[in-house]
Amino acid sequence: MSRPSVKICSVTATTAGDSATTAKNYHHGDLPTALRAATAELITEKGATGFSLREVARRAGVSHSAPAHHFGDSQGLLTSVAAEGFHTLVASFEELQPIEEPLDRLNKMGKAYIRTALENPGHFGVMCASELINEDDDEFCTVSGRAFEILVETVSEIAAAHNPSLNIEAAATWIWSSVHGLAVLLPGFTKLDEKAGTDDVDLLLDQFSDLMSNGLFKATAAYPE
Repeated sequence: MSRPSVKICSVTATTAGDSATTAKNYHHGDLPTALRAATAELITEKGATGFSLREVARRAGVSHSAPAHHFGDSQGLLTSVAAEGFHTLVASFEELQPIEEPLDRLNKMGKAYIRTALENPGHFGVMCASELINEDDDEFCTVSGRAFEILVETVSEIAAAHNPSLNIEAAATWIWSSVHGLAVLLPGFTKLDEKAGTDDVDLLLDQFSDLMSNGLFKATAAYPE
């Protein structure tokens, strides 16, 4: 999961509304949500490079000045979409916290990350796009930092149980980066499923998790905390 390049904030953010809302559901008083939905829809179809405020406004059925009125500029709107994506991710992570065995929880967190990426490609396309968003935005900092914080807490439990010398920050960053890379590459894997031997995402994640677990058990604190 490519770690968001922001400081870990201590405030736990509240979860966002239904991320499945589309621009077609716009009604008076819910324009920001409609604009985020239109943006995610546009990025899903054309990628972040195909994004424009004017096209977002057209899809939402509002004046071309409406996005700037609510979000300031394109960076502000993309940052809000990225934060909404992290709200979805944090909600899925927090649902897994009652799982007592941290290795099992970590495995399911990896699957939750992949699921978030596959089900919300428009959000995922900007969640770690530092060149497009404002990483100093308070909401983005809080919610992305909380996502990484949950991962650190889980890795800390694994270290306490299996490898007290583990560099927890480095391990968490490695795990996040690895799963994020898998999420980015996974759509292409469907074209190689015959060569890879499986097109089962859960099985692939289980295999991936086993490899990570072995690494966590054997890693040492090569660098100071």
